[in-house]
Amino acid sequence: MTNPQIEEIIASINEVRPQSRQREDLLRRLLGHAVELAEDDPNTLDLKIAEASLAELVSAFDAFAPYRHIPKVTIFGSARTAPDSSLFALAHDVGRAMANLGWMVVTGAGPGIMEAAMAGAGRERSFGVNIRLPHEQGANSIIAGDVKLVEMRYFFTRKVMLTKESAAFVVFPGGWGTQDELFELLTLLQNGKAEPAPVILVDTPDGDYWTAWERFMAHSLMEARYVSPGAEQFYRVVTSPDDVVREIGQFYKNFHSIRYVGNRLVIRHRYPLSDATLHRVRSDFASMCATGTFEVSGPLAPEKSEADCVDLPRLVCDFNRLDFSALRALIDVINVDAD
Repeated sequence: MTNPQIEEIIASINEVRPQSRQREDLLRRLLGHAVELAEDDPNTLDLKIAEASLAELVSAFDAFAPYRHIPKVTIFGSARTAPDSSLFALAHDVGRAMANLGWMVVTGAGPGIMEAAMAGAGRERSFGVNIRLPHEQGANSIIAGDVKLVEMRYFFTRKVMLTKESAAFVVFPGGWGTQDELFELLTLLQNGKAEPAPVILVDTPDGDYWTAWERFMAHSLMEARYVSPGAEQFYRVVTSPDDVVREIGQFYKNFHSIRYVGNRLVIRHRYPLSDATLHRVRSDFASMCATGTFEVSGPLAPEKSEADCVDLPRLVCDFNRLDFSALRALIDVINVDAD
């Protein structure tokens, strides 16, 4: 397929559904990559991986699309948690509490903590992203057969969908899979590869799972400088559904979202900042700025053209794209003005 043929396909797409210039360019590159892959004459396995992973993402995007306007919390935890355990009951109550607030609960759709959270939220407020494994029997009964169940072959595509759609993350005790999901999430946040979001680690009041985990983090990772200073900013440890609700509510009390416009970081918030808070931000977080300081702003030109949250006030800075733990701490400061 030549470039003119790609342009012909894009023109056909535009006839059915007109695209913006940015979307046209993305589609052009997507089609170009498919052509490049074919021209490179890859082996059959490479083609299978590329086709299957793209097909899984397309299917998941389609499933989530009708629910994009509803806030979602992803809940991770062990598939081996027994229904009669206190952790199972706690996950059930967290799912119910978030559903009562109008959120949807996203899990891996398996048994244990995942089933408990979905049972608490109910089928209508649950979304499952299941992984097909030979030794497991598929999705739990809460979400099995529902249009909000996505089944995937690859762990990496599943991880994309478990993080991409959610505005908060709750993690219960679990094994390697749970730790893998948690550490990948923290890695994404620390490197700015995921939108800032609350990460809440939950245990029973008498549990020591996260206490032991924090000791490992402090001694074996932070003291040894295997992670950057400030890593503890990215998570909170709690012991009740009320704590979970409070932490998520506090995170979004004033903070709304971020985006980048060129080299500038745009922090959108719900209410204007007081002079005292603005002074504190400029003083305490000056190191975040590669040049200049934080400026109060209205929507920037690209935001206006895309009608992207144009009614919200903003802080704008030339972010160094290094201090993401400081960004997490800055969000806490911004939220003070909504207290």
